[in-house]
Amino acid sequence: MPFSPVTIAPKRASAQLYRAIGGTHLAPLSSLRQFSNARNTPTSKEFFLEKKTEKVRKTPAAWPHPVYSYEQMEGVVVAHREAETMSDKVAFQAVKVLRWGLDFATGYKHDKATALHATDPQAAKAKYGMTEEKYMIRNIFLESVAGVPGMVAGMLRHLHSMRRMKRDNGWIESLLEESYNERMHLLTFLNMSQPGWFMRFMVLGAQGVWCNALFFAYLISPRTCHRFVGYLEEEAVITYTRQIKDIDAGRLPKWEKLPAPSIAIDYWKMPEDRRTMRDLLLYIRADESKHREVNHTLGNLDQVEDPNPYVSDYKDHARPHPCKDLSFQKPTGWERSDII
Repeated sequence: MPFSPVTIAPKRASAQLYRAIGGTHLAPLSSLRQFSNARNTPTSKEFFLEKKTEKVRKTPAAWPHPVYSYEQMEGVVVAHREAETMSDKVAFQAVKVLRWGLDFATGYKHDKATALHATDPQAAKAKYGMTEEKYMIRNIFLESVAGVPGMVAGMLRHLHSMRRMKRDNGWIESLLEESYNERMHLLTFLNMSQPGWFMRFMVLGAQGVWCNALFFAYLISPRTCHRFVGYLEEEAVITYTRQIKDIDAGRLPKWEKLPAPSIAIDYWKMPEDRRTMRDLLLYIRADESKHREVNHTLGNLDQVEDPNPYVSDYKDHARPHPCKDLSFQKPTGWERSDII
């Protein structure tokens, strides 16, 4: 039944509205048509079929994804870079405000849920429990705006390079590739659950505010913006780590054997025996950990003159250095003195 602000009982209307914005203190979101058009559980049905033409056989990804090993992905850890400068502190506080706002709107209170679960598991599940549907709503919304920072920064550096009539030293490519990767996360989730009108409206508004805010922020202080994205990706790693742990703990039974959609299998080159929802979350978490590292590293560099260390050719390849895959992981970013 579509959402309507006019109902028989005001109490019922309040409950419907709260469920529409993702509230977790109520019953499961089984009837949220406006958030998701998926009728039951998420499936890997193809919503984005490849365009068939008379002569084109296949359109591959513009940026092929590096191959991750399972040992590398399982080795991804939750990490935090301490805020040292005033710029770092501004970026960190901005992320905390955004995270608090999103958690408040969606009722996502993992720490309180964990504490209550230790004494009363049933109460914790009823009050704070995150279901597959709630996690999917959160994932789709987050990934719909996650691709904005790289695109805005890449566009501004592209224009800056032309105005200065100088090379950008490889920054543009990595920033646009990061944005592309985040969009692939979104397309993957959209193959599993289609958003309804309310979610689409939320995404439209969020992108409008987000894009303009980052545009002016990057003009003022690129370093602060990269640090901000680094802290934002720290939170993304935490979120996906919690989802993986919830699957392992049996709290998300619908996802335990859910197969990954073909768009994910092709993009991440997933092995035949590793194509479940848990495997998919491992790949996405690994990507977010790389974005975390990249942006913290870029925040440590000279924003005008230093080359992009992630596309550079190093004199000593055996020595640990920044790279596109997970060969040398540095969760809090590389210091300038280590690579430049």
